[in-house]
Amino acid sequence: MDSIDKKILNILQDNAKISNREIGEKFHLSRTPIFDRIRKMERKGIIRKYITLLNPKKVGRDLTVFCFVSLKHHSPEFTASFKKEIDSNPKVFECYHIAGNHDFFLKVMVKDVEEYYNFVSTELAVIENIAQVQSSFVLKELKYELKIHLTED
Repeated sequence: MDSIDKKILNILQDNAKISNREIGEKFHLSRTPIFDRIRKMERKGIIRKYITLLNPKKVGRDLTVFCFVSLKHHSPEFTASFKKEIDSNPKVFECYHIAGNHDFFLKVMVKDVEEYYNFVSTELAVIENIAQVQSSFVLKELKYELKIHLTED
């Protein structure tokens, strides 16, 4: 990746709908070299996907909960089974396999505390091999950033 690629990535992270023509104008290039650079970064997996970020509160996801999950057993089979269950759950927005006092860190977004209670009791607690669940409720979001700021170093 050269400095132009990094600048293109910064631009796309701010606005994934920007046209290749508009990007090209910033670098005094035509659409074709911009298109080629973007496609190359997509093929290499540098660009994973393009998304639209919604305002959770505007679509009924008023409560964000960070959930720490510990497993009883740590075999690859149990870990894969847990991952499969979490992957298919639309209330879980992020999941990380972590080191430390817990095994997994989940970001769960639901309508309210009652929906979270139902999620824990009817969806999470029924997953085989869970030893413990610890929840932390978000009171106020202070920073939410998805952009990876790329520099030309």
